[in-house]
Amino acid sequence: MSRRAVRSLADLQRRDQQRMRAAIDLLAENPRPPNCVALQGETGVYRVRVGDYRIVYEVFDRVLVVQVVRIGHRREVYR
Repeated sequence: MSRRAVRSLADLQRRDQQRMRAAIDLLAENPRPPNCVALQGETGVYRVRVGDYRIVYEVFDRVLVVQVVRIGHRREVYR
C-alpha cells in the first residue's frame, strides 16, 4: 500500500477500516472482481466501491502485485 493509502486507512473509523481491510484481502485473491471499474486515462488502474468509500489500486500482472494507491470517500478520492 502507498503511504497515502495507509494514512487514509488509519484516519477511518474502526468499522470502516475493517471493511476496507476485508476488501483489500479479497483483491489479493482476485484483483479484478466483477464490481471493479477500470479508471479512464490510466492503464491497469481500477477502483472498487466499499460503501461510501473507494479503493483505487493498480495491478501489475507481470509480477503478480496489487498496489493500493488511494483510499477515500467517494467525493474526495479522485482529486
